[in-house]
Amino acid sequence: MAKILVVDDDIAINELIKVNLELAYYTVINAYDGNKGYALAKQELPDLIVLDVMMPEVDGYTVAKRIRENPATKDIPIIMLTALNMIQNKAQGFDIGVDDYLVKPFEMEELLMRVKALLKRTNNIPKSVAVKEVLTQGDITLIPETYSIEINGKTAKVTPIEFDIVNLLMQNYGNMVSSAKILSDVWGYEADDAVETIRVHMRHIRTKLDKISDGKKYIETIYGGGYRLMPNGAENN
Repeated sequence: MAKILVVDDDIAINELIKVNLELAYYTVINAYDGNKGYALAKQELPDLIVLDVMMPEVDGYTVAKRIRENPATKDIPIIMLTALNMIQNKAQGFDIGVDDYLVKPFEMEELLMRVKALLKRTNNIPKSVAVKEVLTQGDITLIPETYSIEINGKTAKVTPIEFDIVNLLMQNYGNMVSSAKILSDVWGYEADDAVETIRVHMRHIRTKLDKISDGKKYIETIYGGGYRLMPNGAENN
């Protein structure tokens, strides 16, 4: 039975989430502020954390950053809850290493679906990591053990989700991969904000690749469709 930590200073919402998760047969731990949430994350090592953004004293972004920096908790999946439905806020969370976002107000069925999908994804080790093999297509090499991308001897660190996205593109190199397929294969579900979610991650991936790509472009946007990996790169005009 999966153990879930819920961190939210709104007692009513916290308790409502707890009741619904327990009805779905999860074990639930509650925290009502960021400091307590981080302390429980270290102590309990839950299977997943549901973390509110807007909390007094220590906000959710700070808690998420601490969780990702601690070797004991860095791999625990995090779903962030926020009333800030703005792309820059999502980008900030994803850059820290948050796995998923859910905007308040939300339906409990949606939260349960996200929890189930994220637990399923994180409990299934990606093939690239399981085989412990270096993956190479053209100029690009993926290094699973360190979640790194190497291009012509230069290396960039990426988040696990970014790694999974690039890995998916590499497995389908030369072909278009739709946003819906990326969301389905990487996150394990479909959502209304799929396009914006993928755009945020692609922007982060491209920013990191730009630092090591010597001016080449390796991911092409197919407008109205999806994305295509160009293993040998193209001049970024």
